[in-house]
Amino acid sequence: MHLDEQQSAARIWFEHLRDLICAEFEGIEREAGSDATFDYAPWDRIDPSGEPGGGGVRGVMKGRVFEKVGVNVSTVGGTFEGEFAKSINGASDDPRFFATGISLVAHMANPHVPAVHMNCRFLVTTKRWFGGGADLNPPLPIAEDTDDFHGTLKAACDAHDAGYHERYRDWAEEYFRIPHRGVSRGVGGIFVDHLEGDFDANFAFIQDIGRAFLDAYPRIVRRRMNTPFTHADETAMLEWRGRYAEFNLVYDRGTLFGLKTGGNIDAILMSLPPRATWA
Repeated sequence: MHLDEQQSAARIWFEHLRDLICAEFEGIEREAGSDATFDYAPWDRIDPSGEPGGGGVRGVMKGRVFEKVGVNVSTVGGTFEGEFAKSINGASDDPRFFATGISLVAHMANPHVPAVHMNCRFLVTTKRWFGGGADLNPPLPIAEDTDDFHGTLKAACDAHDAGYHERYRDWAEEYFRIPHRGVSRGVGGIFVDHLEGDFDANFAFIQDIGRAFLDAYPRIVRRRMNTPFTHADETAMLEWRGRYAEFNLVYDRGTLFGLKTGGNIDAILMSLPPRATWA
């Protein structure tokens, strides 16, 4: 699959960010006395046309601190099938597409350590745009951690546009909600989509989202990973994970995009928790 200069730059950054994040997470495991490392599984995609359609690498680690964390990168292209093209920005008249990105979900062993989601992507149809964001999902919210996460993301947003944080924070509150439960799935973050126009400026912003995540989240993990917890705390975490799974299977755009474009099923569903309960 031929990539132009912008597509190649985005792919290289997302893969570099994956390497930085995985190294940091493995370092946390070593600090906890664990030798857990990421297991990487490459996969290839065949487009509905029968032509090669790119692929990606699924990375999963199960350790002492990270009960299950997945960090995926993918670069795919081809043609959207049927009615799905009409739901994608710029694809209603021409269903050809390109997409590259990173997707991360971490479910933690200690209920006091927040779960987290982060995703950054670059899509090309008849338009070109970035999207992504990050949101914190604590089973047992702690104000200090929530404020730290939001504050770090705000600083990244403010470096580019004074209005970005409020706009994308509010979008996250709207998007990361479970309508049938009437609750949010976490304490929010930022959600960005259809960021078109100046490639260099938008790419720099998306890179700073990734850097802000890498700054804030490991700090929060280290702050809480040795906190004692009770059976009741763990029960609350498992029940909360059930709601997280409901959101990802019913509402998440990334899950739908992966399924509709013939992505790797193990990579798509790596966001699901290793254990969950429905009381």
